[in-house]
Amino acid sequence: MGALANHLWSCAGDDDRGDINTTFLQPFLSYTTPTAWTYALQSESFYDWEGRQWLVPIRVVASKVTRLGGQLVSIGGGVNYWVENPDGGPEGWGARLTITLLFPR
Repeated sequence: MGALANHLWSCAGDDDRGDINTTFLQPFLSYTTPTAWTYALQSESFYDWEGRQWLVPIRVVASKVTRLGGQLVSIGGGVNYWVENPDGGPEGWGARLTITLLFPR
């Protein structure tokens, strides 16, 4: 279990561009089996302080570490549901597929 977080804001630049003031939160809970399967529950949420709007998906993901040829990779996929979204933003159900190349020491 863990979390990632950051905050971005503008402090300079052209006056004709809008201000940026956004917080990113990514809490996650994952479990890895002895056979290298990983199951995770996570979110990648944003809060726009200027627009006072949240973007909140809840995501369930499964991935497996394996080899493609000689390359070690993690292949995964999952589904997500948009719990909160700004006007014109994503809504309903979605999916994610990932392939991550791994380069262990």
